[in-house]
Amino acid sequence: MKGKDFLTLNDFSVEQIESIFELALELKANPDHYEDSLPQMTMAMIFEKPSLRTRVSFEAGMTQLGGHSIYLGPNDISLGKRESVPDIARTLDRMVDIIMARTFSHQSVETLAEFASIPVINGLSDLHHPCQAIADYLTILEKKGSFKNLKLAFVGDGNNVAHSLLEGGAKTGVSVTIVCPEGFEPNKEIFEKASEDGLKIGAKMQVTNDLKEGVSGADIIYTDVWASMGQEKEAEERKKIFAPYQVNEEVMKMADKEAIFMHCLPAHRGEEVTDEVVESWQSVVFDEAENRLHAQKALILKLMLGEIE
Repeated sequence: MKGKDFLTLNDFSVEQIESIFELALELKANPDHYEDSLPQMTMAMIFEKPSLRTRVSFEAGMTQLGGHSIYLGPNDISLGKRESVPDIARTLDRMVDIIMARTFSHQSVETLAEFASIPVINGLSDLHHPCQAIADYLTILEKKGSFKNLKLAFVGDGNNVAHSLLEGGAKTGVSVTIVCPEGFEPNKEIFEKASEDGLKIGAKMQVTNDLKEGVSGADIIYTDVWASMGQEKEAEERKKIFAPYQVNEEVMKMADKEAIFMHCLPAHRGEEVTDEVVESWQSVVFDEAENRLHAQKALILKLMLGEIE
């Protein structure tokens, strides 16, 4: 994995994804053992969108590994506006050791990766959110003990988080059902690729508009905001369309009795999920948030150093 880019989960094999989980668990248990892993190494963090978990987890993670990070916000760097993306990539390539970018367009992270020889991590794009997915599946592994025979139901918009959960299911063997209103299904190509890959390891990918059918017997119920960043103008209309898909106590009762609830956060309580569910014994949302740190530290080490002793 050393020197590779991490733009989607499809960039890596099942075995490589498993190795990230293994290292993440080790880092979580023994953080002091790795505190001098990246001395004098620097990460450039490009943000087109605001963030709590992505910024803090990457910045704290680099510090805990002995490195340093530089925050480059919208006022510092305007991808493709103040300066072209290829020029930004080639400039950073000569000054830092790794790049993380949280962008609107997925094309931006692809272009950064094309023109930079150092590793580029997709911290979020309009098409994928792979760092969230590795933290999510790490959390599932911790809570359920294994990925075997698990069903994850994602309730809401077939967005970037849904895409990466589908790809993650195809790497871990977790079956994923996307439950959404008609017209808000996930990207067809991403779904078909995940379905094809999932069959190889026994994971079934599905899409349904029927809430009860989709969440019935699920081991994990996952939701996300109905209007992502950049979709604010659609927010009120989306509230009407998605209202029947709110995750509440009745929905949780449709799932397995030991089902856990997940959300990538921030949550709009009272919209896609009720307060009662977020605060219930089934909710693991803050364990999930914490695992962004551990999973991404493992990812950084794998991309920068390769095999870790």
